[in-house]
Amino acid sequence: MANYFLNKVAVVTGGTDGIGKALVDALLAQGAKVSTCSRNHDKLYRLHREYASYPLHTVVADVSNENDCRHFIESTLKVFGGIDILINNAGISMRSLFKDAEIDVIKKVMGINFFGAVYCTRYAIHSLIERKGTIVGISSIAGYRGLPGRSGYSASKFALQGWLEAIKTELAGDGVHVMWVSPGFTASNIRNAALNDKGQKQGESPMDENKMMSAEECARRILHAVKKKKRSLVMTFTGKETVFMQKFFPGLADKFVRKFYFKEGKLIK
Repeated sequence: MANYFLNKVAVVTGGTDGIGKALVDALLAQGAKVSTCSRNHDKLYRLHREYASYPLHTVVADVSNENDCRHFIESTLKVFGGIDILINNAGISMRSLFKDAEIDVIKKVMGINFFGAVYCTRYAIHSLIERKGTIVGISSIAGYRGLPGRSGYSASKFALQGWLEAIKTELAGDGVHVMWVSPGFTASNIRNAALNDKGQKQGESPMDENKMMSAEECARRILHAVKKKKRSLVMTFTGKETVFMQKFFPGLADKFVRKFYFKEGKLIK
């Protein structure tokens, strides 16, 4: 299993920051051929320079745009000849009470977190079937339990997990493995880039990043789960506790989540 990723073609959306970048680093280190995309040309250029002698393909793409996704996947197929692993990692969060949020904020979050995965997977699906590959969705505890101040984010992750579960069942006879992972609070740029009620980047994180799991450790666990063909992966104890409580004691979960995210009636995280 040490060389599981050797010469496999792995596609990682949003591969220039956080978990996505850590996945690209780890996959290239293990001998995979990697294709990634980002909306930021400069970050992709720096990534390409960092791995100039490695089998790395990069494309500027906004995953909420179907044509961008089609171009990204088709160019990957042209360069590498197929796709063995698709990791739908690109994502964005939000921090705003629903009563204050503009509808376009929720549309944008859904466009990236849900439809981005749908678009990329749809254009890669025939190659994944041909190679009996793996589809991964980077989800969240918000895909198991709706979180206040993140209603659009929660909606996108619930949608992602429901859709992945559906296609997992559809593809079972084709030998394609489908899984979803929930990193929990991980040190990454997603909170800094979270959208406020007007759809603008928050620009800061209310969390202490030093107390969180590193993106590198998160990537290691994800790739281990891919090798083991896990159905799903919840990484943190708090995450597992939340999933358990939501399943068996939803009323109590309501109280704990409310207490965690509100102080004196105001959203704090």
